[in-house]
Amino acid sequence: MLGAIIGDIVGSIYEFDNIKTKDFPLFKKNSFFTDDTVMTVAVADALLAGGGPDDFVDSMKRLGNRYPYAGYGGRFRHWLHSDSREPYNSYGNGSAMRVSPCAWIARSLEEAEDFAARSASVTHNHPEGVKGAQATAAAIYLARTGTDKADIKRRIEEKYGYDLSRTLDEIRPVYRFNESCQKTVPEAIIAFLESDGFEDAIRNAISLGGDSDTLAAITGGIAEAAYGIPKEIAAKAISLLDETFLSVINEWVDRGCGIGVDGLLGSKR
Repeated sequence: MLGAIIGDIVGSIYEFDNIKTKDFPLFKKNSFFTDDTVMTVAVADALLAGGGPDDFVDSMKRLGNRYPYAGYGGRFRHWLHSDSREPYNSYGNGSAMRVSPCAWIARSLEEAEDFAARSASVTHNHPEGVKGAQATAAAIYLARTGTDKADIKRRIEEKYGYDLSRTLDEIRPVYRFNESCQKTVPEAIIAFLESDGFEDAIRNAISLGGDSDTLAAITGGIAEAAYGIPKEIAAKAISLLDETFLSVINEWVDRGCGIGVDGLLGSKR
């Protein structure tokens, strides 16, 4: 999940100040974590608790209310601060930005997709919201189990119907801010497919513009699984996280679900 967190932090300052280039400082003094990080950690926390629907609701509400100003979308923010535990039929990209832990704890592709559907459906129960989460988790699971990019592309296109044949150069000039899974997840996957390393994948995603932190969180989750994370990038991101996040990440690692803060920061599981 650290790849998604890094993508979020790098993209945080470009969400409402888009850039259409790959030439930018990866971290700046005002880089920060947003709701993408909070909810990614919440999904991991819920999976550690058992991964049932109530676990996802409990973790999202607990961590979300601990960080009430992290930049949540309007409908999610209303749900977060309400007493409701019911979903609200969203197809927003929030279901995909937070899903990466589902692909790391899973023991099969089908289990990754099942966890993804559960994590999405507690809020984003629209078919497109669920599909975006499942496609992202599938791409991550396939990458972490050694599937090559051509096969990842083929399998995601065939099962989820996304058009992954476009290039970044084709997308970039006309791409605008969009918070739907339909207009975020395919672009984020393409940013990974055109990359040659973790940092390059993040730069690809940011260069599209749009919902930069979420695009980069989705891309970063896949890129971590494919490439690992350079230690200096991981260390910088970790330095921007507080003890609440780090305690969940460390428990996640202790359960054998990913890389560690003090362990193999640059390695794949």
